[in-house]
Amino acid sequence: MTSVRQAAEDYLAMRRSLGSVLEQDGRRLLEFVSFLESSGHAYVTTDAALAWATTAPTPGAAARRLSFVRLFAAHLHAFDPRTEIPPRDLLHHAPPRKPPYVYSEEDVRALIRTAWSLQGRLRAVTYATLFGLLATTGMRVGEATGLDREDFEPREGVLTVRGSKGRSRRVYLHDTTRDALQAYVRKRNRTFPNPEGGSFLLSTVGKRLLRQNVHETFLLLLGRAGLADRKPRRPRIHDLRHSFAVHTLEDWYREGVDVQRMLPRLSTYLGHVGPASTYWYLSATPELMGMAAERLGHVLDRMP
Repeated sequence: MTSVRQAAEDYLAMRRSLGSVLEQDGRRLLEFVSFLESSGHAYVTTDAALAWATTAPTPGAAARRLSFVRLFAAHLHAFDPRTEIPPRDLLHHAPPRKPPYVYSEEDVRALIRTAWSLQGRLRAVTYATLFGLLATTGMRVGEATGLDREDFEPREGVLTVRGSKGRSRRVYLHDTTRDALQAYVRKRNRTFPNPEGGSFLLSTVGKRLLRQNVHETFLLLLGRAGLADRKPRRPRIHDLRHSFAVHTLEDWYREGVDVQRMLPRLSTYLGHVGPASTYWYLSATPELMGMAAERLGHVLDRMP
């Protein structure tokens, strides 16, 4: 029967022939094989894989090690039934989510004002519209840049977001957002009445915005608007989505809305796969946690 080392070398050669580089993971796998050999194991066992993985300096590194060994073990099991495949959740490690930067209303205004100062009339109006749209709807960047012309229904005040994470949804707009999009359409059509591809938001050459260019422009505007050094860390473009969710929840608490009942609606509006992703926002900021605690205190006070 082929040795584990030969099987590992064959496995790595096969993976690399399919396009994988596997520099670090390849070295790690061969280190694991050396560990097996030095400890007298003739085949892969769960105990040996766990013992080797947990010599890593951090829990995250240990989980990554075990994950790669698990892939190799699943491959090897087809040739050597003695091979044990470590359970998927044996070393589960999920790094804590960093709290978002929550844009204030003035932060958003500053970002949009700075976008209007960009060189080129179409570029300026496109980026001012893009960042305003992200701030007022909580859409993902890719969803906004992926919009086509027919996805905007001005009479109904609705955007259709197609295929986000495997499904589509309709995003209902505030009247001011609808009016801003209509104004953009008029300015855009004067420059490109029949653009190639039919994208809603256009670059200066009349094509769909590229994600790399969007992020580079965002970082440029962030610095010009004086927002780059904000705490606890530099704002990200995705934080516009987080800010929309947090401000929505804060408004509901102030208005006395039943937040637990409304959360599934917010989840649907944001296009989350499940409500769990939306529930995370309840602990996203100290202010929101304080509002939730105050609401809970009122409930407890009324209890007999």
